[in-house]
Amino acid sequence: MASSIRLHNSKPRPGARHRVKRLGCGESSGHGKTSGKGHKGQKARSGGSIRLGFEGGQMPLIRRIPKRGFNNTAFRTSYAPVNLGALEKLDLSGTIDEQALRKAGVVNGTWHGVKVLGDGNLTKKLSLKVDAISASAREKIEKAGGSVELVAAKVYPERNSAKKAKA
Repeated sequence: MASSIRLHNSKPRPGARHRVKRLGCGESSGHGKTSGKGHKGQKARSGGSIRLGFEGGQMPLIRRIPKRGFNNTAFRTSYAPVNLGALEKLDLSGTIDEQALRKAGVVNGTWHGVKVLGDGNLTKKLSLKVDAISASAREKIEKAGGSVELVAAKVYPERNSAKKAKA
């Protein structure tokens, strides 16, 4: 019977392990005296390591690169993606909103809202109350006899009121 590898009899393949370099064990070992660190200098000293990004006094790369422009990551609205295929598998009735999806375990984590995407097929008649929806998802839901109600974004209410005031 061929022995199978188990945790108690496993070992690395031949040649995979190298012997440990024994430093400071006399001149004849080949790693004596300076122990492979060369002569003097910062890297030969104990504790002689330089911080990440330090370039010997030269202006570091991170300070040479221009830092202009605007990054929207702090202000973007991120939605929890929910596909139609996931809604098809659910056994929910009535109006399906974010709380119902969280209870069902479809939406987890911190999001600004829920966005329904059109991946998958839908045969059930669903009534959705979500923050955003793709065009293909809306088409498939309405084709199945369902309805979609968009909830006003609750992230920046002052922005929404400003848009309504302009209109």
